[in-house]
Amino acid sequence: MKEALLSELEPIQLFPAGSLPGSAGQIYSNVGMKTKKAVSTTFDRKEFFEILKIYGRNVSSGDWRDYAIDMQRDRAVFSIFRRASETPLYRIEKNPKLACKQGMYSIISATGLILKRGHDLKKVLRVLDRKIRLVKY
Repeated sequence: MKEALLSELEPIQLFPAGSLPGSAGQIYSNVGMKTKKAVSTTFDRKEFFEILKIYGRNVSSGDWRDYAIDMQRDRAVFSIFRRASETPLYRIEKNPKLACKQGMYSIISATGLILKRGHDLKKVLRVLDRKIRLVKY
């Protein structure tokens, strides 16, 4: 069997439980023509890899424990939780409508404060990356 090669820029597809990948989002009318399926905003592989690098570091240090991904038509959100039963500590949002203005990536705290916004995801994620520094008295 031939293996499918995945591109680095191909978005990760998530499907609802119980649905088949071939039938997700395709609706047929009475005439037999396909209607447009709702396109959602997603994180591509490089973006997802950068987010998971920081998430993995903080999980191993014991600061974070759970996450959730929400892909809507106008934005994609990666929520970070301390515990699964709480509200998210941080939300990493990708909003393509802001790409030409303030930058499509933003980090939002639990209180709704935008900590950082920009065009480059690596630079925006530096807010969450705490490094140990030597303090001299």
